[in-house]
Amino acid sequence: VQLVESGGGLVQSGGSLRLSCAASGFIFAWADMSWYRQAPGKERELVATIRSGSGKTQYADFVMGRFTVSRNDADSTVFLQMNSLKPEDTAVYYCEVPVAGRSRWGQGTQVTVSS
Repeated sequence: VQLVESGGGLVQSGGSLRLSCAASGFIFAWADMSWYRQAPGKERELVATIRSGSGKTQYADFVMGRFTVSRNDADSTVFLQMNSLKPEDTAVYYCEVPVAGRSRWGQGTQVTVSS
């Protein structure tokens, strides 16, 4: 299993970024995919999940209405469109998939939002 995140960077408050996670090593179309984030000194927290098949999405309250998760099964890629970014969104963002009962993670991509 391999997950490779990209798209992070430095952005001003109110700006936008689009994260991508390229997946391989498992049947992507069958997998629920999630984005997590971890800020310095804080625990990793769930940001959004997109289900396989239905494409149903779920979001943490703190990103509702600002972030959108989507997927492209043909390319085995999951995306996180982040709008109206705030300084408190600063964190390392990780892609996650459960495989054989265990969470698998990418290396993460840094998102920094300046005020």
